[in-house]
Amino acid sequence: MAGEIPDLEAQERTGTGKGAARQARRDGMVPGIVFGGDTDPLPINIPFNKLLTMLRKGRFKSTLFNMKVEGHDDVRVICRDVQRHVVKDLPTHVDFMRLKRTTKINLFINVDVAGEEVSPGLKMGGVLTLVRPEVELVVTAADIPESITIDVSALEIGDSITISDVKLPEGAKPTIDRDFVIAQVSAPSGLASQSDDEDEDVAADEVPTAGDDAAEGGDE
Repeated sequence: MAGEIPDLEAQERTGTGKGAARQARRDGMVPGIVFGGDTDPLPINIPFNKLLTMLRKGRFKSTLFNMKVEGHDDVRVICRDVQRHVVKDLPTHVDFMRLKRTTKINLFINVDVAGEEVSPGLKMGGVLTLVRPEVELVVTAADIPESITIDVSALEIGDSITISDVKLPEGAKPTIDRDFVIAQVSAPSGLASQSDDEDEDVAADEVPTAGDDAAEGGDE
């Protein structure tokens, strides 16, 4: 199961309609709504500064939250929409959906690495590059993995691991419909530079000089 799910504290909003929403904004809050499940929609307010901070961190719409509202049971939610001011681009309203255990959602899952200490490529001085430290997966709300693990124990220099090499949790699948690279082992920079120099030397040897051209012309 997933690790710690971040809390999202909100207040129940008294009153509905544009008037109540405007008052919430004057009070430094962002009005919102929690819908879905077998419960009636719940109007809420979220502190503007806290919401803006979370939005600026990124991936707000693909993060699972544990919503806490006084007087109500905690519930898992995911953001479904953020309305913004047309000029200032600041949040003016936010919608959250309650999740059932069987609900399918898109989440970014951390990638763990195993086998670094025995990888032949890394033992030779290769450099492991984690191209995707997180992978976006479609998962069920009841079976959210804390992470996925890639095994680099057999990688040589130049090898890579793609999503098809990874055993995903039951019911999970990537959102990208192609076999993308997650990690790769590349040659150390010094070795790579030396290889480039050698290629340049070979290329220089293959270029004929003016003298060579003249000599060839004389033979004709």
